[in-house]
Amino acid sequence: MKKSLALLWPVLGLFACSGDPGAEDGADGETATGGTSPSGGTSTGGQGGLGGDAATGGQTNTGGTPLATTPGGIAGAPPSTWTEHWFEHVQEMALVDYDDWVAVYADADVNRDQIGWMMPFFHDLWQYTVTHYGQFTDGTRDGRVYMLFHQGRYSGGHPSTYFDASHDYRNVSDVGPGPHAIGSYGIPVHEVAHIVELASRGYHGSPAFGIWGDSKWAEFYTYDIYVGLGMEAEAQQAYDDYIVKSDDFPEGHTTFWFRDWFYPLWRDYGHVEVMANYFRLVAEHWDGGGMNVGEYVHFTSGAAGTDLKALATTAFGWSEAREAEYAQAKLDYPELTY
Repeated sequence: MKKSLALLWPVLGLFACSGDPGAEDGADGETATGGTSPSGGTSTGGQGGLGGDAATGGQTNTGGTPLATTPGGIAGAPPSTWTEHWFEHVQEMALVDYDDWVAVYADADVNRDQIGWMMPFFHDLWQYTVTHYGQFTDGTRDGRVYMLFHQGRYSGGHPSTYFDASHDYRNVSDVGPGPHAIGSYGIPVHEVAHIVELASRGYHGSPAFGIWGDSKWAEFYTYDIYVGLGMEAEAQQAYDDYIVKSDDFPEGHTTFWFRDWFYPLWRDYGHVEVMANYFRLVAEHWDGGGMNVGEYVHFTSGAAGTDLKALATTAFGWSEAREAEYAQAKLDYPELTY
């Protein structure tokens, strides 16, 4: 198995979702207030939404995959306090609650009366994530996810993983500025999506980050989490928000990432399993560095079990240079078949 221990960022603590090393993630316009849409966008009715395409009854979309019974790694109680020592963070964080899957910490200003929803939600989220994307531990580290929350300080959020000394080798979503009433799922879920892309199946790094950027994979993950956990209203809102969004990447192309790429992947190629397969193939075969678009489409085709060139052409455009990248990727990674 080929692995990179520092693919795009030498220390994950320097990973900044906004693309500005040392800055915290603005989570693509998301807010941490209760009841807001997952992306901070405006619902426009979408293009069919869940309407028969999405499975919304609990985890039936997984094909009956049994839930993981452990997150792996060391057991035992997390520390009762944890003093932050990254970026400008210097707060002493207090352990609010924990179980085998998740530990929730908050600074002194977070209203404890507002956050009772966190433990059951993040327990289910992390158990679902580990079930499909593998354990996030090398066996000697805590396989939990550590959810950190601030009130009235810091913007957005940032992730870290068990690979990184910067956050004491823990899987971390660190979110501010609050408040964190029920319904404030967007930013912490977004940060957990980054944990997945940066550490799934024992591979450290995200070779496609330069292609899909801060938010696009996170939209797939967020939508699928809501569907997988049976959160129909949240899934529909996420769909409505994401389906109308466009970006000027890759390479200046106007791309409707969710409408033309990630939602068709989710709908037609196994829901969560298509991206679980993608991260597995990366861990097994990718030999380091950032992917070009042709390589990314080749790996995703392998994950889907079908040639996705036509879908990619609709989503990203296609040029002679991209065709050359795609052909070379097939030569470089012939073990990916479809």
